[in-house]
Amino acid sequence: MAETDKYRDTLKKYKTDLKDADITGKVNEIISKKFAANNSKEVYKRIYSCIDLTSLNSTDTREGIWKFTEGVNDFEGSSDISNVAAICVFPNFVETVKEALTANVNIAAVSGGFPSSQTFTEVKIAETALAVASGADEIDIVLNLGYFFDENYEELAEEIEEIKHACRDAKLKVILETGALKSASNIMKASVLALYSGADFLKTSTGKGYEGASLEAAYVMCTAIKEYEAKNGRRVGFKASGGISTTEDAVKYYTIVKEVLGDEYLNSEYFRIGASRLTNNLLESI
Repeated sequence: MAETDKYRDTLKKYKTDLKDADITGKVNEIISKKFAANNSKEVYKRIYSCIDLTSLNSTDTREGIWKFTEGVNDFEGSSDISNVAAICVFPNFVETVKEALTANVNIAAVSGGFPSSQTFTEVKIAETALAVASGADEIDIVLNLGYFFDENYEELAEEIEEIKHACRDAKLKVILETGALKSASNIMKASVLALYSGADFLKTSTGKGYEGASLEAAYVMCTAIKEYEAKNGRRVGFKASGGISTTEDAVKYYTIVKEVLGDEYLNSEYFRIGASRLTNNLLESI
Protein backbone atom coordinates (compact mmCIF):
# COMPACT_ATOMS: atom_id res chain seq x y z
CA MET A 1 0.00 0.00 0.00
CA ALA A 2 2.91 2.34 0.76
CA GLU A 3 4.00 2.15 -2.89
CA THR A 4 0.54 3.14 -4.09
CA ASP A 5 0.45 5.98 -1.57
CA LYS A 6 3.46 7.68 -3.21
CA TYR A 7 1.31 8.37 -6.29
CA ARG A 8 -1.56 9.74 -4.22
CA ASP A 9 0.91 11.75 -2.15
CA THR A 10 2.31 13.22 -5.38
CA LEU A 11 -1.20 14.21 -6.53
CA LYS A 12 -1.82 15.91 -3.15
CA LYS A 13 1.08 18.28 -3.84
CA TYR A 14 -0.85 19.77 -6.79
CA LYS A 15 -4.17 21.58 -6.97
CA THR A 16 -6.33 18.98 -8.72
CA ASP A 17 -9.81 19.95 -7.53
CA LEU A 18 -10.32 22.30 -10.46
CA LYS A 19 -13.69 23.69 -11.53
CA ASP A 20 -14.39 23.49 -15.26
CA ALA A 21 -16.21 26.84 -15.30
CA ASP A 22 -13.22 28.59 -13.70
CA ILE A 23 -10.87 27.19 -16.35
CA THR A 24 -13.19 28.29 -19.17
CA GLY A 25 -13.30 31.79 -17.67
CA LYS A 26 -9.49 32.01 -17.50
CA VAL A 27 -9.12 30.77 -21.09
CA ASN A 28 -11.69 33.23 -22.41
CA GLU A 29 -9.94 36.08 -20.59
CA ILE A 30 -6.52 35.17 -22.03
CA ILE A 31 -7.83 34.85 -25.59
CA SER A 32 -9.86 38.08 -25.45
CA LYS A 33 -6.90 40.08 -24.11
CA LYS A 34 -3.90 38.49 -25.82
CA PHE A 35 -4.94 36.79 -29.08
CA ALA A 36 -4.77 39.93 -31.27
CA ALA A 37 -1.14 40.64 -30.31
CA ASN A 38 -0.10 37.14 -31.43
CA ASN A 39 -2.13 37.09 -34.64
CA SER A 40 0.76 38.00 -36.94
CA LYS A 41 2.80 36.50 -39.78
CA GLU A 42 5.86 36.14 -37.53
CA VAL A 43 3.84 34.00 -35.14
CA TYR A 44 2.41 31.95 -38.05
CA LYS A 45 5.99 31.21 -39.14
CA ARG A 46 6.99 30.19 -35.64
CA ILE A 47 3.96 27.90 -35.32
CA TYR A 48 4.82 26.29 -38.67
CA SER A 49 8.23 25.32 -37.29
CA CYS A 50 6.51 23.65 -34.30
CA ILE A 51 4.28 21.32 -36.33
CA ASP A 52 4.41 17.55 -36.11
CA LEU A 53 3.26 16.81 -39.66
CA THR A 54 1.15 13.71 -39.27
CA SER A 55 -0.10 10.81 -41.37
CA LEU A 56 -1.87 8.17 -39.31
CA ASN A 57 -4.32 6.45 -41.64
CA SER A 58 -5.27 2.80 -42.02
CA THR A 59 -4.74 3.35 -45.76
CA ASP A 60 -1.15 4.62 -45.45
CA THR A 61 1.25 2.88 -47.84
CA ARG A 62 5.03 2.86 -48.12
CA GLU A 63 4.80 4.82 -51.38
CA GLY A 64 2.39 7.33 -49.85
CA ILE A 65 4.61 7.94 -46.82
CA TRP A 66 7.64 8.28 -49.10
CA LYS A 67 5.87 11.03 -51.10
CA PHE A 68 4.67 12.63 -47.85
CA THR A 69 8.31 12.81 -46.68
CA GLU A 70 9.50 14.15 -50.03
CA GLY A 71 7.06 17.05 -49.60
CA VAL A 72 8.89 17.97 -46.39
CA ASN A 73 12.27 17.58 -48.16
CA ASP A 74 11.13 19.91 -50.96
CA PHE A 75 10.09 22.58 -48.44
CA GLU A 76 13.56 22.68 -46.82
CA GLY A 77 15.30 25.91 -47.75
CA SER A 78 12.58 26.91 -50.23
CA SER A 79 11.61 30.02 -48.24
CA ASP A 80 12.49 31.96 -45.09
CA ILE A 81 10.07 29.77 -43.13
CA SER A 82 11.68 27.05 -41.00
CA ASN A 83 10.55 23.51 -41.79
CA VAL A 84 8.16 21.51 -39.61
CA ALA A 85 9.56 20.04 -36.38
CA ALA A 86 8.80 16.38 -37.09
CA ILE A 87 7.07 13.86 -39.31
CA CYS A 88 4.76 11.60 -37.27
CA VAL A 89 3.79 8.15 -38.60
CA PHE A 90 2.91 4.63 -37.51
CA PRO A 91 5.97 2.70 -36.25
CA ASN A 92 6.10 0.39 -39.30
CA PHE A 93 6.74 3.46 -41.51
CA VAL A 94 9.64 4.92 -39.49
CA GLU A 95 12.17 3.15 -41.68
CA THR A 96 10.51 4.50 -44.83
CA VAL A 97 10.67 8.07 -43.51
CA LYS A 98 14.29 7.58 -42.46
CA GLU A 99 15.23 6.35 -45.95
CA ALA A 100 13.39 9.17 -47.73
CA LEU A 101 14.19 12.06 -45.37
CA THR A 102 16.87 14.57 -46.34
CA ALA A 103 15.43 17.59 -44.47
CA ASN A 104 16.58 18.46 -40.96
CA VAL A 105 13.38 17.20 -39.35
CA ASN A 106 12.76 14.72 -36.52
CA ILE A 107 10.98 11.40 -36.99
CA ALA A 108 8.14 10.70 -34.55
CA ALA A 109 6.22 7.44 -34.22
CA VAL A 110 3.03 6.61 -32.38
CA SER A 111 3.48 3.51 -30.26
CA GLY A 112 2.17 1.52 -27.31
CA GLY A 113 -1.02 0.17 -28.86
CA PHE A 114 -2.00 3.55 -30.30
CA PRO A 115 -4.71 4.92 -30.19
CA SER A 116 -6.45 2.86 -27.47
CA SER A 117 -3.40 1.83 -25.40
CA GLN A 118 -5.27 -1.41 -24.74
CA THR A 119 -2.65 -4.13 -25.15
CA PHE A 120 0.01 -5.90 -23.07
CA THR A 121 2.68 -3.69 -21.54
CA GLU A 122 5.27 -6.06 -23.04
CA VAL A 123 3.87 -5.35 -26.53
CA LYS A 124 4.03 -1.60 -25.89
CA ILE A 125 7.66 -1.85 -24.79
CA ALA A 126 8.60 -4.02 -27.78
CA GLU A 127 6.81 -1.74 -30.26
CA THR A 128 8.56 1.30 -28.80
CA ALA A 129 11.98 -0.36 -28.87
CA LEU A 130 11.46 -1.42 -32.50
CA ALA A 131 10.36 2.09 -33.52
CA VAL A 132 13.45 3.61 -31.88
CA ALA A 133 15.71 0.98 -33.46
CA SER A 134 14.16 1.86 -36.85
CA GLY A 135 15.12 5.52 -36.40
CA ALA A 136 12.41 7.28 -34.38
CA ASP A 137 13.63 10.38 -32.51
CA GLU A 138 10.32 10.79 -30.67
CA ILE A 139 7.64 8.38 -29.43
CA ASP A 140 3.98 9.29 -28.87
CA ILE A 141 2.02 6.93 -26.58
CA VAL A 142 -1.40 7.08 -24.96
CA LEU A 143 -1.70 7.02 -21.18
CA ASN A 144 -3.59 3.89 -20.05
CA LEU A 145 -7.05 5.30 -19.38
CA GLY A 146 -8.30 1.99 -17.97
CA TYR A 147 -5.72 2.19 -15.21
CA PHE A 148 -6.52 5.88 -14.68
CA PHE A 149 -10.26 5.40 -14.22
CA ASP A 150 -9.63 2.40 -11.94
CA GLU A 151 -7.28 4.69 -9.95
CA ASN A 152 -4.59 2.07 -10.50
CA TYR A 153 -1.92 4.76 -10.50
CA GLU A 154 0.96 2.43 -9.70
CA GLU A 155 0.52 0.31 -12.83
CA LEU A 156 -0.20 3.40 -14.92
CA ALA A 157 3.03 5.09 -13.83
CA GLU A 158 5.19 1.97 -13.99
CA GLU A 159 4.03 1.25 -17.53
CA ILE A 160 5.02 4.74 -18.69
CA GLU A 161 8.37 4.39 -16.89
CA GLU A 162 9.09 1.09 -18.67
CA ILE A 163 8.18 2.54 -22.06
CA LYS A 164 10.34 5.58 -21.29
CA HIS A 165 13.26 3.23 -20.62
CA ALA A 166 12.65 1.54 -23.99
CA CYS A 167 12.85 4.98 -25.68
CA ARG A 168 16.58 5.24 -24.85
CA ASP A 169 17.52 8.69 -26.22
CA ALA A 170 14.19 9.31 -27.98
CA LYS A 171 11.78 11.78 -26.40
CA LEU A 172 8.54 10.41 -24.96
CA LYS A 173 5.27 12.27 -25.54
CA VAL A 174 2.40 11.02 -23.38
CA ILE A 175 -1.08 11.56 -24.83
CA LEU A 176 -3.73 12.09 -22.15
CA GLU A 177 -6.76 11.77 -24.48
CA THR A 178 -8.38 14.77 -22.83
CA GLY A 179 -11.67 14.22 -24.67
CA ALA A 180 -12.10 10.98 -22.69
CA LEU A 181 -10.88 12.47 -19.39
CA LYS A 182 -13.38 15.34 -19.86
CA SER A 183 -13.02 17.25 -16.57
CA ALA A 184 -10.27 19.73 -15.72
CA SER A 185 -9.66 17.80 -12.50
CA ASN A 186 -9.06 14.51 -14.36
CA ILE A 187 -6.79 16.26 -16.88
CA MET A 188 -4.72 17.76 -14.05
CA LYS A 189 -4.36 14.40 -12.30
CA ALA A 190 -3.38 12.61 -15.52
CA SER A 191 -0.87 15.39 -16.31
CA VAL A 192 0.81 15.06 -12.92
CA LEU A 193 1.00 11.24 -13.15
CA ALA A 194 2.49 11.40 -16.67
CA LEU A 195 5.04 14.02 -15.61
CA TYR A 196 5.96 12.04 -12.50
CA SER A 197 6.50 8.96 -14.71
CA GLY A 198 9.07 10.68 -16.94
CA ALA A 199 7.13 12.16 -19.87
CA ASP A 200 9.19 14.61 -21.96
CA PHE A 201 6.01 16.09 -23.46
CA LEU A 202 2.34 16.14 -22.51
CA LYS A 203 0.04 15.82 -25.51
CA THR A 204 -3.71 16.44 -25.55
CA SER A 205 -5.26 13.89 -27.88
CA THR A 206 -4.97 11.18 -30.50
CA GLY A 207 -7.59 12.73 -32.78
CA LYS A 208 -9.11 9.23 -32.99
CA GLY A 209 -12.48 8.46 -31.44
CA TYR A 210 -12.70 11.25 -28.86
CA GLU A 211 -12.97 15.02 -28.95
CA GLY A 212 -9.58 16.47 -29.86
CA ALA A 213 -7.67 19.30 -28.26
CA SER A 214 -9.45 22.04 -26.34
CA LEU A 215 -8.07 25.34 -25.07
CA GLU A 216 -9.26 24.44 -21.57
CA ALA A 217 -7.29 21.18 -21.62
CA ALA A 218 -4.24 23.06 -22.92
CA TYR A 219 -4.52 25.58 -20.08
CA VAL A 220 -4.72 22.86 -17.43
CA MET A 221 -1.84 20.85 -18.93
CA CYS A 222 0.39 23.92 -19.23
CA THR A 223 -0.43 24.82 -15.61
CA ALA A 224 0.66 21.32 -14.55
CA ILE A 225 3.89 21.63 -16.57
CA LYS A 226 4.67 25.00 -14.98
CA GLU A 227 4.02 23.73 -11.46
CA TYR A 228 6.00 20.55 -12.11
CA GLU A 229 9.01 22.52 -13.34
CA ALA A 230 8.86 24.78 -10.29
CA LYS A 231 8.81 21.75 -7.96
CA ASN A 232 11.31 19.52 -9.79
CA GLY A 233 13.47 21.73 -12.00
CA ARG A 234 12.71 19.65 -15.11
CA ARG A 235 11.25 21.37 -18.17
CA VAL A 236 8.67 19.40 -20.17
CA GLY A 237 7.05 20.25 -23.49
CA PHE A 238 3.39 20.63 -24.50
CA LYS A 239 1.75 19.33 -27.68
CA ALA A 240 -1.76 20.18 -28.84
CA SER A 241 -3.27 17.68 -31.23
CA GLY A 242 -6.63 16.64 -32.64
CA GLY A 243 -8.72 18.84 -34.89
CA ILE A 244 -6.47 21.92 -35.04
CA SER A 245 -6.67 22.91 -38.68
CA THR A 246 -7.12 26.70 -38.91
CA THR A 247 -4.54 29.42 -38.41
CA GLU A 248 -6.82 31.09 -35.86
CA ASP A 249 -7.03 27.91 -33.76
CA ALA A 250 -3.25 27.45 -33.85
CA VAL A 251 -2.67 31.03 -32.69
CA LYS A 252 -5.06 30.48 -29.78
CA TYR A 253 -3.02 27.50 -28.55
CA TYR A 254 0.19 29.50 -29.03
CA THR A 255 -1.37 32.27 -26.93
CA ILE A 256 -2.26 29.89 -24.08
CA VAL A 257 1.28 28.47 -24.02
CA LYS A 258 2.81 31.95 -24.09
CA GLU A 259 0.65 33.26 -21.25
CA VAL A 260 0.91 30.23 -18.95
CA LEU A 261 4.45 29.00 -19.66
CA GLY A 262 6.23 32.01 -21.16
CA ASP A 263 8.24 32.86 -24.27
CA GLU A 264 10.97 30.32 -23.53
CA TYR A 265 8.50 27.54 -24.38
CA LEU A 266 7.59 28.96 -27.79
CA ASN A 267 9.95 26.84 -29.87
CA SER A 268 9.92 23.33 -31.31
CA GLU A 269 11.84 21.92 -28.36
CA TYR A 270 8.93 22.59 -25.98
CA PHE A 271 5.87 23.35 -28.11
CA ARG A 272 4.28 21.26 -30.83
CA ILE A 273 1.03 21.10 -32.75
CA GLY A 274 0.04 17.80 -34.32
CA ALA A 275 -1.47 18.52 -37.71
CA SER A 276 -2.20 17.28 -41.19
CA ARG A 277 -4.32 20.12 -42.64
CA LEU A 278 -2.92 23.07 -40.67
CA THR A 279 0.30 23.42 -42.72
CA ASN A 280 -1.41 24.56 -45.91
CA ASN A 281 -3.69 26.95 -44.03
CA LEU A 282 -0.71 28.53 -42.25
CA LEU A 283 1.21 28.92 -45.49
CA GLU A 284 -1.80 30.64 -47.09
CA SER A 285 -2.03 32.97 -44.06
CA ILE A 286 1.68 33.79 -44.33
